[in-house]
Amino acid sequence: MRLRRPVDIWHKPALSALVALAVPDLALYGLGRLDLILYTSAGAMCALYAHGLPYAARARTLPWVVAGMVASLGVALTAASLIASTALLVVCASLVAAVHKVVCDATRIGPPGNVILTFIAASAFFVPQRLGQVPLHLSLALGTGALAWLVCMAPALVRPRGPERIVVARALEAAAGLLRTEAGTGGGAPVGVAHARHAAAAAVNAAWHTLFLVPARTAAASAARAGLERLLVRAESALGGTGNAALDGVAAEPAPYEARLAEAEAEAEVEVGPGAGAEAEPGAEVEPGAEADRLVGWARELRSGRPLPKVTLSRAQADELAGVAAELAGIAAKPTGIAAETASVTEKSAGVAAEAPAPRRPAPGRPGGVRAVLTRLAPGSPLLPIGARVAVGCVLAGWASMGVGVGHPYWAVVSAASIYQANTTLSWQRALQRTLGNLLGLLLYTALLPLVHLGPLAMIALALACQFGAEAGITRNYWLGSVCVTPMALLLTEFGSRVPATTLIADRWLDTVVGVAVGLACCVLVTNRRAADRIEAVLGRVAAAEAFASRLLAEAPAAGVDEAREIGWARDRLAGCLVELREAVEVSAGEWWQRGLPEERIAHAEQRGHQALAGLVRRLSTPALAA
Repeated sequence: MRLRRPVDIWHKPALSALVALAVPDLALYGLGRLDLILYTSAGAMCALYAHGLPYAARARTLPWVVAGMVASLGVALTAASLIASTALLVVCASLVAAVHKVVCDATRIGPPGNVILTFIAASAFFVPQRLGQVPLHLSLALGTGALAWLVCMAPALVRPRGPERIVVARALEAAAGLLRTEAGTGGGAPVGVAHARHAAAAAVNAAWHTLFLVPARTAAASAARAGLERLLVRAESALGGTGNAALDGVAAEPAPYEARLAEAEAEAEVEVGPGAGAEAEPGAEVEPGAEADRLVGWARELRSGRPLPKVTLSRAQADELAGVAAELAGIAAKPTGIAAETASVTEKSAGVAAEAPAPRRPAPGRPGGVRAVLTRLAPGSPLLPIGARVAVGCVLAGWASMGVGVGHPYWAVVSAASIYQANTTLSWQRALQRTLGNLLGLLLYTALLPLVHLGPLAMIALALACQFGAEAGITRNYWLGSVCVTPMALLLTEFGSRVPATTLIADRWLDTVVGVAVGLACCVLVTNRRAADRIEAVLGRVAAAEAFASRLLAEAPAAGVDEAREIGWARDRLAGCLVELREAVEVSAGEWWQRGLPEERIAHAEQRGHQALAGLVRRLSTPALAA
């Protein structure tokens, strides 16, 4: 129940949804057709998605979200027009909710995930409907979905590189946190350092994946992306700090953190961006605390929208970026892969060619796009038991709601669907949060009733205010966001048909209790036994990635972009596997009725993996040693 700091970009989805909802709501008010507000809200709420993606990727992703919303709405409205049985409609709504859960988890669409899709679709299953009305209602959803796309893309006109700058700033801040943790503990608090290291590795890994989505079709775009890559490479160097033991079999012992940075800075001219804070003189000793302050300063520059700070790269770091650029360009004459400021460093150690900086990309062989989603949904996937849990839980919750005489069984379906998280422990926590949030939300709705009775315009204003409040609070804690979500849901119900307030509040409270209770019971009955199997599979991938990294590190270092490119790929693969392993362990640890976790194997794999990752980062952060 503890409140956290709000997510740094919470205002972006909040304002986007506010605009996307306000325009059609006011238009319907002017036309006197507020009964259609459910359909326009379906498309407008797509504006809540994809705010963490670069604009090019966002432009591709949002149409899929809109298509999924419209398809779900179409299924719901068609079923509502053809099926008279409420019990059967509950089954259909539950199956759609299960599909939403597994598809959103497989695509990793991010917040708000499946909740918004399920809320709209489940509501639509129980709206009186004639088959001839469905095309018009779907057209309204599609039109407002297009409006949501325009609203979400509009900030690109002002800050076209805002999303990637923010994700790199997060990586810089996480790296600074790791350096400060290691400096404060002297490496003697393994739990705190391990958490900081995992957070830094995850943030850096997420930043690289975001930059992979940034196109670099022009020289200006390529130079801007290369500048972010340089900052990210510098943040990544924190993962090769002093808190790691030497890796067995490495040909040469890496230099300590301070000496390594001093050598790196001696390789090239130090360049400092406006307001970034001065770096040490070349060859001077660099303390981790000073480096942490510098990283935080650069993160502040990125968030402010000022010009990118200029950072120093070692020869090996320059080789890494230049090597992938050469591969993408397919020619070999002079160095590239970084901006002109650091190109001279590369000239000393490699001869590769292209006319402008070219982007770094992930290692070859990784499935992407639709193939990656299908892989995550293949038979044996740990997502399938979660989907079964959602389907069974929502059906039983809806039927139980009908059994106690509640007039809105879809609320119970939505309540059950919303509590299902990655494991039973997280689902239990979400159930407590939702129950508390809905209870407080009903009290808030009761307090707002005098304003609701002022008329439709006041209801629209209250619904928009609740939507904004939900986005402002939900990143601090789910229950706080639910306080505003509950009156908003009740207001949407009021637009379609007026129901006595006492009946509406009583039905909502009963449906919340029934949905949460039945949903938790299904968490116990439908276990995810495949969570432990996922750990075994990921342990195998970590072992393979670590073995490959060890072989690279055992070889004598050689100057050149080919080695830098191969080490960069090995680092990306190993970092991704380590992040996935920690995620799999946390998911499995929260499931009941599981076989014991292989704690020793997990600890050994993470230790060896982090040591190898640190070795790879050092190899890319320090000048190449003579063979």
